[in-house]
Amino acid sequence: MIVDITPITDFLLCRTPQAWIERALQEQAILLIDHANCEKKAASTALGLMYRHTDHFELLNKMSRLAREELRHFEQVIAIMKKRGIAYEHVTASRYASSLHVHVHKRDPERLVDTLIMGAIIEARSCERFAALAPFLDPVLQKFYCSLLQSESRHFMDYLALAKSCTSADIDDRVMFFLERERELVESADSEFRFHSGVPVIAAG
Repeated sequence: MIVDITPITDFLLCRTPQAWIERALQEQAILLIDHANCEKKAASTALGLMYRHTDHFELLNKMSRLAREELRHFEQVIAIMKKRGIAYEHVTASRYASSLHVHVHKRDPERLVDTLIMGAIIEARSCERFAALAPFLDPVLQKFYCSLLQSESRHFMDYLALAKSCTSADIDDRVMFFLERERELVESADSEFRFHSGVPVIAAG
């Protein structure tokens, strides 16, 4: 299935650096392990929003669906890992999400809006990276990553629509603020390779 990710690339302020793609191809075991972790975290974030905002029925429905899909993706990733003999070892989280999260307001409703904006950006970057990697992967992993594009693109749109629906204020400036912080993380040097890391400092050995 061909998925047009133009809305994603138009939304983000930069593309994934080629140096990250080259490193990812060298370290596919870590790529898959951290991908699995990202799917778990995405499901956890969705469930957390459901627990905190029980009065928002549109959010409850969309986050419930998103959590199920993310857990299904997690199952698919670990199935690929098992077939390839990749142990699900512990790897530290990247700086990416935590560095964005420090800018989230501490109280609602601003906290909810910021969290949803951040969710939209993370889903958009994930989609962009799947698309960037797919042409260089083996047929099995390529097919899997291409299959994720539609759901990740929809998650991006759902998060952004929810962010807009949760406030009467214009969120464009806040979206741009987070997009600028995200670009800084993607384009700056990063000593640790992860699914959402920046430009690798040292090439894989």
